[in-house]
Amino acid sequence: MVNIFKREIGIARLCAVVSIYTLIAYHYPLFKLVVNNIEGGVNGWIITVGLAVLMLATDFMMSYIFIYALRGVGKWIVALSLVADAIALYFINTYDVLITDSMMGNVFNTRYSEASGFFSWIAVVYVVVLGILPCIFVASRRVDFGTAKHLFRRTGIALATMLAMVAININNFTWIDRNATQLGSLLMPWSYTVNTFRYISAERKRNQKEIVLPDAKITTASKDVVVLIIGESARRENFSIYGYHKQTNPLLEGENVVAFNAKSSATYTTAGVKAILDHKPSDRLYEILPNYLYRAGVDVIWRTNNWGEPPVHIEKYQRVADLKALYPNADERYDGILLEGLKDAIEGSSADKVFIVLHTSTSHGPIYYSKYPSEFEHFTPVCTTVEMAKADPAELMNAYDNTILYTDYLVDSVIEILRTVESRRAAMLFVSDHGESLGENNLYMHGVPMALAPKEQVEIPFIVWSSEGTDSIKSLEEVGHYHTFHSVLDFLGVESDIYNPELTLFK
Repeated sequence: MVNIFKREIGIARLCAVVSIYTLIAYHYPLFKLVVNNIEGGVNGWIITVGLAVLMLATDFMMSYIFIYALRGVGKWIVALSLVADAIALYFINTYDVLITDSMMGNVFNTRYSEASGFFSWIAVVYVVVLGILPCIFVASRRVDFGTAKHLFRRTGIALATMLAMVAININNFTWIDRNATQLGSLLMPWSYTVNTFRYISAERKRNQKEIVLPDAKITTASKDVVVLIIGESARRENFSIYGYHKQTNPLLEGENVVAFNAKSSATYTTAGVKAILDHKPSDRLYEILPNYLYRAGVDVIWRTNNWGEPPVHIEKYQRVADLKALYPNADERYDGILLEGLKDAIEGSSADKVFIVLHTSTSHGPIYYSKYPSEFEHFTPVCTTVEMAKADPAELMNAYDNTILYTDYLVDSVIEILRTVESRRAAMLFVSDHGESLGENNLYMHGVPMALAPKEQVEIPFIVWSSEGTDSIKSLEEVGHYHTFHSVLDFLGVESDIYNPELTLFK
């Protein structure tokens, strides 16, 4: 075995082995997608075989160029890409995700505490067997790099093969274009490498400079407070206040709230939270709601047990660690810590207008059972595995429903707190960043591109309470994320040129 690793291998042979292994080991989901979406016959074979040959030629050419140009460094890049391929395959097979630029945004913005919940012993098998072992094989081999003449001849042949496959499938361009997002998200290693650069490029452009909105001013003398609760992965159909058959909202059903039918603007956290805080749909980074209100003189408090929001420029930005330092007896494992001292924070404010954001993580998967205290495990038995596709569907649903039950408690607790703050008019808005798939159509969690997203990932709850009663709240058939910005401005009496009265939820 030692002699195998020490034996010198030609660069062309090594690249051929890598490309063949990559095709066979990591692309079952891709070809499953192709077979399930093409008609049989000769044309189906042309697409399938053409795609396989195209991938072999592309991987061979790029591996050859990397290893020849960068030598040892290039060899390590190719070797480590096999580990990354194995990790990506694990997530694709386990959670049916698509490796898009938005999914890479989720990867870069996920905290360790959340990321660790995705892994299991099966993940270790994937990484070791499909990733680390072939990585060691490639990294440890001595390579005969050949000559520049060999480089140009062999990569030229590979390029010609690629062009030939494209030409043969030119009549299938419509089919390829229609399925481009899904196909591209399953190509290894190009799905995560290309989409990483796409995500970084988009973020760099988006965060170059925050676009300042027109100056706003407070025009009412009343003392007001608005609490915005940003839910995480809460889908509407599992809320009994919307008609779900399990009683997941026993507290809210007894409150005078208005539950709007809403649709999210995205299926992943960073884009969903941005939309909640934006005044209009845009890929550009405008001044978001908390920053805008803070600049206008509103006392703004942001409390978070999550991540993914645009840059927040306020004085009172509090993470769980900050709240734990202030309230040592609080349980930092759950979102309930966000409520600690909330009434004191409101009553202790010297400002006429107070705006508070609570960014929760209650229904974030896959370990739903860890997101709520034991007393909220009402629906049993619950799923305790991260491999959602192998979980019992009823147990998975029970665990998720318990997170909604806990959400019910959190939202109602905020209402009760606001009800006791008699010195201020008060309003509470609860809206989720996106929904969640729980096995429907073999999809799990979220992040599917909006063009392909199922209703479970898009249809969300939007619940509003006001101390002035439900008569002060409009009756609308459907609302969205962008209603948040204008509703908060309206309730707090903040005048602005960008205020849109059609997007407020208050009369």
